[in-house]
Amino acid sequence: MAKLDARRVAAFLADPGASRVVLLHGDDPGLIRERAEVLVKSVAEGDAMRLVELPRDGLRQPNTLANEAASMPLTGGRVLVRVREVGDGKQAADAAKAALAGPGPGLVVLEAPDLRTSAALYKAVEASAAGVVIACYRERGAELAASIGRILQELGIDAEPAALDWLAQRLGEDRMLLRRELEKLALFVGNGGRATSEDVIACVAEGSALDLEEALMAAMAGELTTADKALDQAFAEGANAVQVVRRALAHVQRLQLAALAVAGGAAAKDAVDALRPPIFFRHKPMVERALRAWRLEALAAAGAALLEAERRTKSTGIPAETIARGIVMTLSRQAATRR
Repeated sequence: MAKLDARRVAAFLADPGASRVVLLHGDDPGLIRERAEVLVKSVAEGDAMRLVELPRDGLRQPNTLANEAASMPLTGGRVLVRVREVGDGKQAADAAKAALAGPGPGLVVLEAPDLRTSAALYKAVEASAAGVVIACYRERGAELAASIGRILQELGIDAEPAALDWLAQRLGEDRMLLRRELEKLALFVGNGGRATSEDVIACVAEGSALDLEEALMAAMAGELTTADKALDQAFAEGANAVQVVRRALAHVQRLQLAALAVAGGAAAKDAVDALRPPIFFRHKPMVERALRAWRLEALAAAGAALLEAERRTKSTGIPAETIARGIVMTLSRQAATRR
């Protein structure tokens, strides 16, 4: 079957058919783990006798995977052999080839975060009719919002579109963290309930997410001291440099939308209230002050500066946090001057 199209992933995870080896790879270890666990549920069906957790050292002997996949559980049914943190060495490729050529009928699931597509393991699974390769890259935008909606349905609730957008903008960096926050939201709303934007903000908007949000709102409003303190707290609670720059860019883009509305005759308050997903109520005054400080052309220049800052975090020897902090505080000083 080789590389699986993203549109077919959900159906395949529910029923992997006669496949012998599934390779999960990509830059999102949380999504890799989540999809592996769906396969465990689909194949082993909750029977501990049908699940074999093999350490990566078990791949040193090339026939180990094939032998485990060929075993017959005492309780009957199909066995699933799971190997986590698989590397890209020759041993892993040889073990996968043996499992692909073996008698089965078990399913081997290999979790290989950041595996290169040029690796021997990737090529071995991709080239086999009995192998399936599933890319697990970080989701963003509409794709992430759709995944959040599916997870919430699994947890027994749904959410209004604006709430899904809010969650997608703030919880897309870490799949495991995202699922924990959604589980918390499901408990907050209650089985069969529908999460509103207010529910989401009340339940999920805390910790580094709100600290970072406050830092960026304050920065664009020219409130240097508040921005600096909030940025310190956001970094201390786990925010990373690229996340800071990208969220700053998203905030500038939202300000541009509001500024366009103001240019069309809307009051600043009405323009802010109309933004979707909604602005956290505590931050609305700062956003209104930012609208009064920045013209559209200045916001466009700020966006370009943020794009350049992200490029620099990946291509220079300067610490990424220093670059992120520098651009945010530069924009804050510009806003203070404009006010």
